[in-house]
Amino acid sequence: MPMQTLSIPTPSGHALEGALEMPTGLVRGAAIFAHCFTCTKQSKAAISVSRALAKQGIACLRFDFTGLGGSEGDFGRAGFAADIADLVAVADDLCTRFEGKLLLVGHSLGGAAVLAAAHELGSEKVAAVATIGAPSDVPHVLHIIKGDHEAIKRDGAGPVTIGGQSFSISREFLERTETVNLLDLVKELRLPYLALHSPTDTIVGVEHASALFAAAFHPKSFVSLAGADHLLTKSTDAEFAASMIANWAHRYLPLREDWPMPEEGVVVQTGHGKFGTEVHTASHRFVADEPRSYGGDDTGPTPYDLLLGALGTCTAMTMKMYADRKEWPMTGTRIHVTHERSHAEDCGHIAYEEEGMEVQALNRVIEVLGDDLTDEQRTKIIEIADKCPVHKTLEGHLHIHTESQS
Repeated sequence: MPMQTLSIPTPSGHALEGALEMPTGLVRGAAIFAHCFTCTKQSKAAISVSRALAKQGIACLRFDFTGLGGSEGDFGRAGFAADIADLVAVADDLCTRFEGKLLLVGHSLGGAAVLAAAHELGSEKVAAVATIGAPSDVPHVLHIIKGDHEAIKRDGAGPVTIGGQSFSISREFLERTETVNLLDLVKELRLPYLALHSPTDTIVGVEHASALFAAAFHPKSFVSLAGADHLLTKSTDAEFAASMIANWAHRYLPLREDWPMPEEGVVVQTGHGKFGTEVHTASHRFVADEPRSYGGDDTGPTPYDLLLGALGTCTAMTMKMYADRKEWPMTGTRIHVTHERSHAEDCGHIAYEEEGMEVQALNRVIEVLGDDLTDEQRTKIIEIADKCPVHKTLEGHLHIHTESQS
């Protein structure tokens, strides 16, 4: 998906680095992903979830908390309160950028942070909240900080290891973490909430999800990530969580009323990336793109795919309608359509090219399915294929009229 690098200033004076995953087509809403404790925006869960949301039309920013990854600041003095402040700063930026409410998604301690930030931001800026493997009590995270906590409180700072990495943390870091009562904040939330948690999570037990779920008000939902580990290190687990969040979020980030859904024909509008283009009919929307080999993002069919698809689908529908009307035992059809750009030389149409008219061809191979069809019936069904409306349009005297609209 198209990705933009952002630098977001914080009230404390340092900048946070983020990666904004943009939909190839139009943007229906925006989301923030908060990574797990000491992870970064490059974690497997962060990348999978943010890109899955982008595929669903939701721009998603994954960013590094203070002092981690590419973000400035001192992680050792930040603590949980700074994570909340970071999220508020990022949310304010995205609300301005996309002019709408946000979806907040958090993994592990990032999940606790988005719940606390949602409490501060309120329903004016937050549409819904989703957490993955989040603890119900923030002090729970202190047990994975290996070091002399009492000495740190006495001396003001000291060395620790977290997940095998060495840090120096402050007394303030510990004290701000110890005093958070997350469940009280969740009880005051009046926002849609989705909790995802693995029953085999050995870092944050599933009982934490039960406590958060019990504290939250409806609408609330729970998804079991059975078999997944805490960090979602298996791609299949991360992708499953991502798809569940993306589909759930549709309810709370609906299409805007001003989206170009025409009463007739189609409306095409430029999206993001090099070739991403949104296509709207009266009742459907999808993205057209180009393959990566041509510089695209490969998030949808190409323009020629759509052209071939139009001929193929119309052919199949026409054949089926005819066979059904005749009550013939055709069970279906399989049609392979290809586009031939350099058709002129083989067919002896050099004169057309000399006049500036490039001759092209669409090649169609049709397989009629149905063991009980007679040879005569198969022949007649193939003849009917040439009578499909799209076939007639492409081979007829087609004029394209263009006008400018300001």
